[in-house]
Amino acid sequence: MLFPFIAWAITGVFFFIKPGYSQAYERLQITGYPNITSFQPAADNEWSEIKIIRSILGEHLLVKNKDDDWIHLNKKTMELVQAPSPVQVELLIKDAIKQHSERYGVINDVDGLVALTSNQIKITLNWDRMTLHQQGPDTEFIDMMYRIHYLQWTGIKIIDNVLGIIGLALMIVLAGFGLLLSFKRSTSSE
Repeated sequence: MLFPFIAWAITGVFFFIKPGYSQAYERLQITGYPNITSFQPAADNEWSEIKIIRSILGEHLLVKNKDDDWIHLNKKTMELVQAPSPVQVELLIKDAIKQHSERYGVINDVDGLVALTSNQIKITLNWDRMTLHQQGPDTEFIDMMYRIHYLQWTGIKIIDNVLGIIGLALMIVLAGFGLLLSFKRSTSSE
């Protein structure tokens, strides 16, 4: 009965202090450069949003279509831009992490749109949004603490929900016993 309460208390202290949060959940940005050309969209398009970004790889036209999905287009031909090569991914990510070498180290491997650094940080490129997501051992540890705190122990939602209800019920029972014992002690000491 004590295990859920102890786990909740320890992880609660961890979340109160929040050690390492800033680096573990840092928003890694693609390095942007000033745009040098303009763009006039066609009047008959069905885009709800347009972004033009200039990175170390050149200019990128990102548009949000009627389905709220971002797509990466070539500004001149209006055709989809295919995902970059591993060399281009490495170049883009190297440019993004150059100011944070103590956190990321150097890129060791690139597999598709995912790079792994010497500090075991996995950096994923979302090509259609031109965004980066980073996750390292510290992020995984904090995520594990979150799962323990919120009684998500198995990764199977239905089982975790049942275990969560049982764990909370056990904590209420334990608190009830403690309350009952405190009243019994006060009445027996009189």
